[in-house]
Amino acid sequence: MNSDFPRILTLLRKEKKLSQKAVAADLNVSQALLSHYEKGIRECGLAFVVKAAKYYGVSTDYLLGLSPNRDGLTISVDEIPENDPRFKDNMVRGSLLPVLSKKLIVNSLNIIFDMLQKCENKSVTSGISDFLMLSVYKSFRMVYSLNPENNNKFFTLSDSIAQNAAFAEMLLKEAKLESGEDEYKLMNPSCFEITTEKLSKDYPLFASSLSNLIKECEKQISE
Repeated sequence: MNSDFPRILTLLRKEKKLSQKAVAADLNVSQALLSHYEKGIRECGLAFVVKAAKYYGVSTDYLLGLSPNRDGLTISVDEIPENDPRFKDNMVRGSLLPVLSKKLIVNSLNIIFDMLQKCENKSVTSGISDFLMLSVYKSFRMVYSLNPENNNKFFTLSDSIAQNAAFAEMLLKEAKLESGEDEYKLMNPSCFEITTEKLSKDYPLFASSLSNLIKECEKQISE
């Protein structure tokens, strides 16, 4: 049994705000045995995995940590939704700041990923993508930590370890990209030729967002 199973088993129970005693009774095991399963002290059999998956309404793959989706389905690039009507850019819920910040970030990312796609360097694309994903991961963990009642079993790594390790990994990605190692060398560096005029010409809808994002970041750094 992998290490994700005890964490997810515990998370599902706590999400439903059920006691170990109640769940143990429903699954026809002792509370002590369920506690051992949740702590990873003992491994359960396949029959228990199937029963627990049905009980919580998830797939066995999700329960075992083999799929990020509760129904166990995998998702392809074509299936990733690009738009959600609940999150249209022009929808304002209270403060205008989140909407403006989102526009600056999303529009700037459109420019970055379009450049990456044109240059067709898998290592560079992976390095920058990983860096950005780690940044989003850190941001989500910060939001998650704002409510002390949120279940700490949601993540595999503890907050102190994850945040520091993610930051260290970001620095490593940045160092590798800037070092010019062989795998990151571009056959055609001109694909990343950048001037304000070229940005405005190639990305008339997004260039101003990137410009404002740069100014805002440098203002924060300077202060």
